[in-house]
Amino acid sequence: MKKLFIALLIGIGIYAYVQSNPAVISSFTSKSVQNNQVITDAYQNRLSDIQVSGSGKVSLILRDDNEGSRHQRFILRLSSGQTLLIAHNIDLAPKINTLQKGDVVQFYGEYEWNSKGGVVHWTHHDLGGRHVGGWLKHDGRKYE
Repeated sequence: MKKLFIALLIGIGIYAYVQSNPAVISSFTSKSVQNNQVITDAYQNRLSDIQVSGSGKVSLILRDDNEGSRHQRFILRLSSGQTLLIAHNIDLAPKINTLQKGDVVQFYGEYEWNSKGGVVHWTHHDLGGRHVGGWLKHDGRKYE
């Protein structure tokens, strides 16, 4: 009975805290929406050179770009409907060999505007330390 009473008090305390701090719950549920909104705003305002994070579903896998620095390329569709080209430098970071259409990929990199929705690149470490390091996450593995 004593444990039940303590659990009830803790529950009431948590409930009261959440009621007076609703951002606690919304911070968990709206994180990807907020990230998508940053990308949407950048696209609508033709902005570039913005560090972004988010996730989307692979809608198309393109051939690797082997001209100059090699890049794995694929298109992600965000929950907002916007598409992004991911250009992942595979000379500096491992390639996602198991990538399939429909897979969810999380990303952190630099957004560049284009008329098709934009490009995210710098999804790798910068060995020279001149740029913020980025990454991709797929099936629980981080590629950076």
